[in-house]
Amino acid sequence: MHLRQSHSKPGPCMCRLVERLYTAPMNYDIIIVGAGPAGLCLARALSGHGLRIALIEQQPEQVLQDPPFDGREIAMTQRTVNTLRQLGVWERIAALDPHALAPLKDAQVFNGPSTFAMKIEHEHGKASELGWFASNHLIRKAAYACVQDSIAKHGDITLITGKKVQRTSANAQAARVELEDGTALQARLLVAADSRFSSIRRAMGLGADMVDFGRSMLVSMVTHTVPHDHVAWEWFGHGQTLALLPMNDDPATGLPRSSVVLTLRHQQIEAEMQMSEEDFSADLTRRFDGRLGRITLISTRHTYPLVGVYPRALVGPRFACVGDAAVGMHPVTAHGFNFGVLSVETLSHLLLRAQANEQDIASPELLRSYERKHRLATRPLYLITAAIARLYNTENPAAHLLRTAGLQIGQRLPLFKRAVAASLTGKF
Repeated sequence: MHLRQSHSKPGPCMCRLVERLYTAPMNYDIIIVGAGPAGLCLARALSGHGLRIALIEQQPEQVLQDPPFDGREIAMTQRTVNTLRQLGVWERIAALDPHALAPLKDAQVFNGPSTFAMKIEHEHGKASELGWFASNHLIRKAAYACVQDSIAKHGDITLITGKKVQRTSANAQAARVELEDGTALQARLLVAADSRFSSIRRAMGLGADMVDFGRSMLVSMVTHTVPHDHVAWEWFGHGQTLALLPMNDDPATGLPRSSVVLTLRHQQIEAEMQMSEEDFSADLTRRFDGRLGRITLISTRHTYPLVGVYPRALVGPRFACVGDAAVGMHPVTAHGFNFGVLSVETLSHLLLRAQANEQDIASPELLRSYERKHRLATRPLYLITAAIARLYNTENPAAHLLRTAGLQIGQRLPLFKRAVAASLTGKF
């Protein structure tokens, strides 16, 4: 008997069957898009509770494993620190660099050339410090290491890197994601943690209100000869804004070390980026009126546009936003990262409670509860921050007088200073 191979083309029914088999989605309970600090911390918080989690990041895994220095020194409230401790991230940061975690003792705000400052002391917050600072790239590296620990211990996180999300959709039953290579994933809940300009949020039909402040900030690490005593500065000068974020002393030279944030119009920032290291150091020394002594640049320089973003909705059918995708803050009040961690804390608490009670983790009631809680915690300060940024970037005599009067009144009102300290420590 001879077998004859058929060369006939498959019929349309067979083609549809093959197509369905090829595109059959991989099923998860939760898909998180974006493996920045918020996405990593959310995956870590949900791990070990019987949930299948997919974490998608378009950057290659090597970048997550060893993120490059990006200039950003992150201010963390006491509440944020407590959350990072619970996730194991805090101890990881300390293990990566013993000089990384720097206390924020006090803060002071200047206006114009005057040496008068409104001061917020840690005593107003009833703690030994207002908060802490750590470099963004070390936070990211520590959070990635914690996720790897969860993968090894629980095996419930699938990390997908180096692939972009091509399409997203959701209905009452499930959310679906398709990657650029055709891979399809399906879950009970989709979470956007990609950025303040979230493409996932936009694809899901959630618009956002944006405020472009017409400025860019240049961030870098410096040493200086006058100690900072772990006091942060916010200096609204005429035509510029300067921020000093105190770090621990430079381990190489023993000199006081800080992260400096210079905010100018974008074309002026471009000129600063083109300066030699020596000229840039001299320019910063001049801009600080010599109050820090001689300033020396000891890192690369990085620029970021100043754009505030607040989505008109934080949730949709089987969808939620966390991190910067939920609130994109102006950095003047240093709450962007803290609000991101707060979103992780709030959403993970609701999800784990629903999971423990065998309820739908993406029910409309649960998602509305998350949105309500996070809006209540973030919306007022977002609006206040935007108003402060506008006032202190306005260059006219009336605005100068109003700013000076505001700082002097604030310095004389203990209740106001306690409220600011409570905000800085995370007791909002």
